[in-house]
Amino acid sequence: MITAGIVSLLFKLLKQPVVLGYIVAGILVGPHLFGEKLVEMENVETWGNIGVLFVLFCIGLEFRMKNLFESGKVAIIGVSTIVGGMLLLGYGVGRFSLLDNMNSIFLAAMLCMSSTTIVMKAIDEAGLGKARFVKGATSILIFEDIIAVVLLVLLSSIAVKNSFEGAELLEKVGVLVVTLAVWFVVGILIIPTFLRWVRPYLNDEILIILALGLCLGMVLTAEEAGFSSALGAFVMGMILAETKEAHRIEHLMAPLKNVFAAIFFVSVGMMINPSSLVAYWDSILFVALVIIVGMITFGTLGCWWGGETLKDSMQTGFSFVQIGEFSFIIASLGSKLGVTDPAIYPIIVAASVLTTFLTPYIMKATMPCYNFLYNHASPRLKAKIDAREQQVEQAQKAEMAATPDDAPSAADKVRHAVRKTVVTKRVVDLFFKNMSENDQPVQEPKAETHE
Repeated sequence: MITAGIVSLLFKLLKQPVVLGYIVAGILVGPHLFGEKLVEMENVETWGNIGVLFVLFCIGLEFRMKNLFESGKVAIIGVSTIVGGMLLLGYGVGRFSLLDNMNSIFLAAMLCMSSTTIVMKAIDEAGLGKARFVKGATSILIFEDIIAVVLLVLLSSIAVKNSFEGAELLEKVGVLVVTLAVWFVVGILIIPTFLRWVRPYLNDEILIILALGLCLGMVLTAEEAGFSSALGAFVMGMILAETKEAHRIEHLMAPLKNVFAAIFFVSVGMMINPSSLVAYWDSILFVALVIIVGMITFGTLGCWWGGETLKDSMQTGFSFVQIGEFSFIIASLGSKLGVTDPAIYPIIVAASVLTTFLTPYIMKATMPCYNFLYNHASPRLKAKIDAREQQVEQAQKAEMAATPDDAPSAADKVRHAVRKTVVTKRVVDLFFKNMSENDQPVQEPKAETHE
């Protein structure tokens, strides 16, 4: 942590992502360089696993169910194109590199999703936080996080069986979906109600202990059910995100999130042997190039097919040109289970570092690339680009002009449909009431008593 503090400060002064500083610090104090007599790899893996739990728990806390209803086809088509395209591309790269089936599957999973943390940080640092493309990009990242957690469960099953069986995999997916549905429904029914009952007694100390207890309790539940501990942490984060205390918990968790995120990324760096980076420099460059080209291509196409303008689609694709925490977790999983080639881990981490370093510069190249493409487009394509721009602008103006009473949102439509079709109306009403609590304005004590 001493080294991480110094190196991350240096990276901040150089205007580079702090995450890179953590990884470099890990390499410096790892067992392969200067920390040979200070570090035990078992301890590194243990602290890394703890870091993963808290990182995923905090990612879950930032998740909102209403975003799923409001994201529309841009998120669905975009994430399907990006993840599907990168899975196929990653698997093809693995087979082209003469890797076996298992290694190729894990490599494909490592390459198929961007880092939510790095993308949002890069957007903020570029001053694009209020840009039009950010809403669609954020929705895609949320879906990618969910897919990543599901992939962790499926890859664990595949690795244990050491085979890819379609019927068994579908059964596993079915069990996972049912389990998640039960956990989430029960959690939404019980936990928000419980927190509302004990709210007068919840000071910051009790609330943070209670939240961590719920997180680790769900971790144990997930492990007992045969799923990964990461899934339990993520699910409990999602459940607590739908409570009235969500923003308060998220605020209280921020210091822990920062500390354990640093621990996780430092542990990632500790597992890298610098000599392997020299030995596999050509593979690292090749994988980084695949990530950049693949993410730009599939990100732009997915958003364009989903109804975004070409400019917004390219801004999304150019901001997704890196891999991050979930790729490290999947790489660690394959390494821990002994089903992946030892060379893959340092290659993936080094490629991630390289693409993360290049992300701000690639994002700056978006507009020159867009202008070049637009100026050299055929008249037919140029007309289509202009028509899409006008269509999106008109839709945005209509959305801004509309009041909540003009038309129900997608979330309201789903809620209304469920209320009309489910017999247990009382239970469903309670479910949706709890789900929406964190979106309601906080009432004054007097008004709350009157109500």
